[in-house]
Amino acid sequence: MPLRSTERTPAAPPAIPRFLLPALVLAVLGYQINATMLSPALPDIARRLDTSSSLVGLSQTLFFLMAAVGQVTMARLSDYRGRKPVMLLCGALLILGNLACALAPGISVYLAGRVLQGVSAAMFSLAFLTLNDLLPPAAFGRAAGIISAVNGGFAGVDAILGGRLADTVGFRAIFVGGLLLSVVGTAAVARCVPAVAPKAEGAMDWLGATLLALGLSGVLIGLAQGAGWGWTSVATLGCVLGGLAALTAFVLVQRARSGTARTAADGDGARTDAERADGEWTDGAQAGGEGRPGSPGPRTTPVIDIRLLASRRAWPLLLTVTLTLAGAFGALALTVPLFTQDPHAGYGLSATRAALLYATPAAAIGVVGAPLAGYFGPRVGWRRVALVGSAGSLLAFAVAVLFRDEPWVLFAALAVLGLTYNGISITALNGLAVVSAPKDQQGALTGLTGACFGVGASLGTALASGLITAAGTGGATGAAAYTGAFEAALVLLVLAMATALVIRSVPADESTHEARRTPAAHL
Repeated sequence: MPLRSTERTPAAPPAIPRFLLPALVLAVLGYQINATMLSPALPDIARRLDTSSSLVGLSQTLFFLMAAVGQVTMARLSDYRGRKPVMLLCGALLILGNLACALAPGISVYLAGRVLQGVSAAMFSLAFLTLNDLLPPAAFGRAAGIISAVNGGFAGVDAILGGRLADTVGFRAIFVGGLLLSVVGTAAVARCVPAVAPKAEGAMDWLGATLLALGLSGVLIGLAQGAGWGWTSVATLGCVLGGLAALTAFVLVQRARSGTARTAADGDGARTDAERADGEWTDGAQAGGEGRPGSPGPRTTPVIDIRLLASRRAWPLLLTVTLTLAGAFGALALTVPLFTQDPHAGYGLSATRAALLYATPAAAIGVVGAPLAGYFGPRVGWRRVALVGSAGSLLAFAVAVLFRDEPWVLFAALAVLGLTYNGISITALNGLAVVSAPKDQQGALTGLTGACFGVGASLGTALASGLITAAGTGGATGAAAYTGAFEAALVLLVLAMATALVIRSVPADESTHEARRTPAAHL
């Protein structure tokens, strides 16, 4: 008896508004300035809210933590509910978060506002998914490059502007500006982003999403606070081990959900390529759709199909993202600023001059590299562009480590790192996540990739902080106090290069399949 066909007649794509891309840029920028403009204002927040620096630091931890959680849950929810409704939900949370922070009478309300803002980080994943839903590959690449460029803020100028606002008006002015931008961005999404039918059937696995949120929260809080609490303290070990236990439970629940979906697919006479021995897949929407006749309703499908994670188009990508962020972000966000401002070990620069020479150029050049990666990704393959970014980042940082005693060599090496890491790698890894996932699980892989950015950043800064502290406690003086942190970052980038080589390419027939969509020449 022949198998019943699971092919669906594709719906006609909706008309693409002329201002789709500007609307998405405004939406993601409303979130991003809360990540980049606020860093120089942290001392002002502690002073005006009459609180400790540790609680202000906790607000940053919660912000990036909820960004990781929001990337996974909101992106996956959009598979079931559609991209636009979830983007509007994120916009509403961002508006409320900005209001809470701008009007906060104390640290408690401020912390709640930062949590709401963090969840809205899913705007990035949702923007990539929306563009992929609506645009042909070449137009998607160009647009994804522009969205990725926004990931660095205003080319480094926003950090300087944030410091200026904090010095003259106070930190609340930053959130007032963010509030205005988030209102405009949300209105632009409502007006200019078309609604697209959901990609997946079934019901959202809220148990799995909760376990994943608890697991990520425990691990990330433990990593972020470990240096202050003590790496062997009860609080640190409780967070990390509790988080790992929740993640283990999450895997078990997802395995059970995946097994149920596989059994249903077999009963319907349909099997997906995800079950092949090589770990690859094709679209498997039929595995998670409505229950059989007589069932009470839609079947709960996994947040992340375990078969997806077992594929070489998933787990090496996630490891590459985590290791790349741990190496490059940890160095750029912590090790290099501390080293260049240290009068005994480094250059003894002021905070402003160190930022202008060793942070702003990398961010500015990344704005150029991101559109380049978006242009070449659909043409030569996102995997190849990701490999170029990984190799370039490794070579640039190797030069920075070897010649860190030479200020202008370090300046040039970090500028190149801005091109390869901030521009090419970030864009290519985001693009690769979107095109690598099965169509009914795009939110799962894209959201998990976004979460790995947060995991890697937390891991990198925690590791660098721990190594620098340990070196100082052990009696290291001068530049030797930073040697371990620099070398650890280099090792992480070597490992990222190795895992990037393992990523399986997207087959040509899949990467060109969507080219039949309506072109968007104006993008």
